[in-house]
Amino acid sequence: MKLVYAIVNNDDSHPVSNALTQSGFSVTKLASTGGFLMSGNTTFLVCSDDDKVDEIIGIIRERSRKRKQFVPSAASFSTENYTGFPVEVSVGGATVFVTDIERFEKV
Repeated sequence: MKLVYAIVNNDDSHPVSNALTQSGFSVTKLASTGGFLMSGNTTFLVCSDDDKVDEIIGIIRERSRKRKQFVPSAASFSTENYTGFPVEVSVGGATVFVTDIERFEKV
């Protein structure tokens, strides 16, 4: 058994959730916040047999996409009147972790 943790941008959360459940996977969704942009994410927990992990990751990969976003540069966070130029960063996509599960029960 494996446990897949997938951290997905909130913009992609609904399509990922629908695709996983339509494919027969039981999914737990947790609200989470990213550290860099402090933006909303959804963390999915999916427990499955070892041979289904690639299918899960494929579904997540198909439904979550990277996009560009402009954010204020660090200089604009100062208390002075100086405003920094916006910086383009890549957001979205998914970060996926897979761990072994010793025991799994639904009670």
